[in-house]
Amino acid sequence: MSELELGRMGLVLNVADDRAHIEQAAEAERLGLSALWLFGGQLELLEPLAELLHATRTVAVAPAIVSLDVHGVDDVVRLLKVLDDGEAERLVGGFGAPQQAARPLAGLRAFLDEIDAADGSLPAERRLIAALGPRKLELARDRAAGAITMLVTPGYTAWAREVLGPDATLVVIQPVVLDTDLDRARQTVRGPLGFLLSVGGYAANMRRMGFDDDDITGLGDRLVDAVATIGDADAIAAGVRAHLAAGASHVALSVLSDGQQPGAIEVARAVVAADPTLPG
Repeated sequence: MSELELGRMGLVLNVADDRAHIEQAAEAERLGLSALWLFGGQLELLEPLAELLHATRTVAVAPAIVSLDVHGVDDVVRLLKVLDDGEAERLVGGFGAPQQAARPLAGLRAFLDEIDAADGSLPAERRLIAALGPRKLELARDRAAGAITMLVTPGYTAWAREVLGPDATLVVIQPVVLDTDLDRARQTVRGPLGFLLSVGGYAANMRRMGFDDDDITGLGDRLVDAVATIGDADAIAAGVRAHLAAGASHVALSVLSDGQQPGAIEVARAVVAADPTLPG
């Protein structure tokens, strides 16, 4: 399946009660970023995706991911009905295996069968699948436009590209902290990283990438530095370029902050200033 046109770099936004994410979406578009992402944990309803599409003109908008434990095909169809044609064309669906299913991969296949059969639904060329292991990567290659990965090294990205082949889309969601105090930045990463390594297949993928149980349970510097990019704007830009060079189609910045470190739109401004070639 041909590659989605997502551009080289995007940004993960956080849905805010004060609706600051709507203004941030418009600014990210002005900065030249080509895709905006929302994490699935914020999507009890899918309306925030429609709000971002209404607030922008050209960027792709995608969830990472729509939880199939919460939403089904009917929810996706309802979302598409509130979008005009141009907005619908900019919506990219990100889906992952339902974690509450007895057989998650079989549940994901069943969902894909159902969405393929639904009228007015999202075609395969505008769908991505959250994938880390080889079976899910192969499913992403065969039943969608490609894969979404997170907490991965450039070496993993190169391997995933080999599995997907040259034409599929490979999205890397890259945790970043803009902070030159590396110890403080690593500590910011460890909170969400520790949680994610207790969920789903992330720990298994760490072992696949060569980390051992001590690395995983201890959240040591070696592991943190491998799967997150910390430092100044030049370091973050270099981290994006490393994944692109390894075979990623698109890198989405997932900005982590302890409340004192810069947030998503501030980091986007800094990285674009450091390397104006990355957007687009």
